[in-house]
Amino acid sequence: MLITCNRLAAGAAALAAMLLQGCSTAPRFDDHFGDAVRANLAAQVIDPAATANANPASGVDGKTALAARERYQRSFKEPDPKPVQFLINGSGAK
Repeated sequence: MLITCNRLAAGAAALAAMLLQGCSTAPRFDDHFGDAVRANLAAQVIDPAATANANPASGVDGKTALAARERYQRSFKEPDPKPVQFLINGSGAK
């Protein structure tokens, strides 16, 4: 009986070892894991050195910049004009 229990225990241990062979505590990622995300983020940046630019509005004169800012501020105060709507009656009633 003791030999049978030892064989059963050894068989169970061998089975457990085979089943746990594929388990790992550390994930095994592909060498290129995350490259697509990093490439997409880099593609969205036009100028990586933009934060060092001391004159971000170069090429815009003062009058144009002031008019653009005022038009932007006014767009929140005044609603857009409603477009003219034509009423078409298709029933033929007078």
